[in-house]
Amino acid sequence: MRVVRVLTDEDVRYGLADDDTITLISDEPFASYELDGTLVLSEARLLAPVIPTKIVAVGLNYRMHAEEMGEALPERPLIFLKPPTSLNGPDAEVRIPAGLDEIDYEGELAVIIGRRTRAVSVASAMSHVLGYSCGNDVTARQYQRADGQWTRAKGFDGFCPVGPWVENDVDPSDLAIETYVNGERRQAARTSDMIFPVPELVSFISHVMTLLPGDIVLTGTPSGVGPMRTGDTVEVRIEDVGSLVNHVV
Repeated sequence: MRVVRVLTDEDVRYGLADDDTITLISDEPFASYELDGTLVLSEARLLAPVIPTKIVAVGLNYRMHAEEMGEALPERPLIFLKPPTSLNGPDAEVRIPAGLDEIDYEGELAVIIGRRTRAVSVASAMSHVLGYSCGNDVTARQYQRADGQWTRAKGFDGFCPVGPWVENDVDPSDLAIETYVNGERRQAARTSDMIFPVPELVSFISHVMTLLPGDIVLTGTPSGVGPMRTGDTVEVRIEDVGSLVNHVV
C-alpha cells in the first residue's frame, strides 16, 4: 500500500494509491478512516506524503560515505535535526539561497513513523514504522564546514524533499538506492551497506526523543555526494519504494 498526500480542488487530502488510482481517505493514515472517493494518480498533484513534527537525520551511516568525507566510522548513530520547514515535496523546486554556491544532494531512504515511539527495543522498532519514502538531505556544504555543526547547512526552507509516497509493503534491509543528476547516475549503493540498519536507528532515536506519527527519519546517504546547480534535475530512486524528482532553481 502507498500512502499519498494530495492537493485536490477543495483541500489537501490523504489517500491510498495503486499504480493508477488514488482512493481518498477521510482522515490521516495513522487514525481510523473511511474510503472517500478516487482520483487518477497520473493527474494528481502529490505533496510531501506526511507533515512531521520533526525530521531526524543520520550522518555517516554508509562506510564509503564516511571515507569520502574523511571521517572515522561512528561508534553509535550520529543524529541531527532538520526543521519541519525544510520539508519539500515531489516534483517541487529546491531554491538555492542567495550567496551560496556549494549545495549538495544526498539521496537517502526515509523512514516514516506510524505511531508514538518511545524507548522501543530493536526487536519491536519495526512495528512503529508506517513505511518508507525517498529523501534528499540537501546540504550547504560550505556552511557545514564553517560551522562545525550542521543546523544551518541542513536547515534552509525546502532542503528536505521527501516523496513521492509512503510505501509500506517493502523490506528496507537490502534495497538499491541511486541518485541521478540530469539523468547521470551519481550515487549507487544498497541499504544493506548501512552501518546502523533501520531497526537500530529507530530504537536508538526513540531512547533520545519520542517519535510521533508522521515523523521522518533520514537514514544516511551513500558515497557519491556532489553539487546541485541551478537548472539541474535531481532524482532519488529507491528499489521497490519509488522515485523522487526535484528541480534546482
